Amino acid sequence: MKEINPKETKRAFAFEMWMSSPMPMVTLTKTFDISHIIKISKKRNLKLNMLLCWCIGKAASQMEEFYLLPVKDKMFQYNELAINVIVNNIKGGINSCDISYNKDINQFNKDYISLTKQVANSCESIFNEDAMIVGTSAMVTTELDSIVNQYTDKFLNPMVMWGKYRKGWLKTTLPISFQFHHVQMDGGDAARFLELLQKEINDIKL
Repeated sequence: MKEINPKETKRAFAFEMWMSSPMPMVTLTKTFDISHIIKISKKRNLKLNMLLCWCIGKAASQMEEFYLLPVKDKMFQYNELAINVIVNNIKGGINSCDISYNKDINQFNKDYISLTKQVANSCESIFNEDAMIVGTSAMVTTELDSIVNQYTDKFLNPMVMWGKYRKGWLKTTLPISFQFHHVQMDGGDAARFLELLQKEINDIKL
């Protein structure tokens, strides 16, 4: 991670326009066809949440906007990404777990299983301060049409959120909400990310 001059990036105009906004977060929601990834999850006995997190990392890694993070009056650039997941711990509470994105899905799966298990048993969160964090939140006990997260200056990172998937006759769908800081990217960039995410969900192979 390093501090960079926002005026020397293509986000210069957005920085001037939105950095002082009291509510600079924007949320887009898209309904995804996750039929393919459901089949892989069942066939390979892999957690659906892990597969979705890997696809999120794969899509995000293709966009330079995800490596930039505005914080107060500064802009930071990262060299790596990590996916944050919320873990239910053995005491009935929740903890946070940052898992470094790895293009090797098998290695990502190993890291996902070991780190989330460690967090669940220790009741202690794991943070990766060196990586750009893409947050996730899965509330799979109920079907949700859209999720708008709270805005806080303690967490300005992009956030991907979803509820329970919906089984249909021909396909299984899942509405996914994507919240992002307007300085980090524009709506068109966010829409491109959602299209990339659907592509990675469709193309994943194991």
